[in-house]
Amino acid sequence: MPQSVQSLDTISVSSDASYDSDEEDRLAEQEWQESLQQLKQLLTIVLLPYLGKFLGRRWSYWAYARYVRLGLGKSFFLGEKHL
Repeated sequence: MPQSVQSLDTISVSSDASYDSDEEDRLAEQEWQESLQQLKQLLTIVLLPYLGKFLGRRWSYWAYARYVRLGLGKSFFLGEKHL
């Protein structure tokens, strides 16, 4: 009889260990998803506006230099004709 009680204790301990492992895996996955969400928010709130500002200014400088060089005619939109 004592062997059966001992074996039941062993089974319950091993099932508790697997439950704890499953719970730890679930918590780790939840933390990973939260970290990904935070990185996504960082990207959309902070980095994209700065990237847009940089690219917008760069394009506007290029467009203004092209306007000064070619004027606002067909060559501005279609390109220069090389003779």
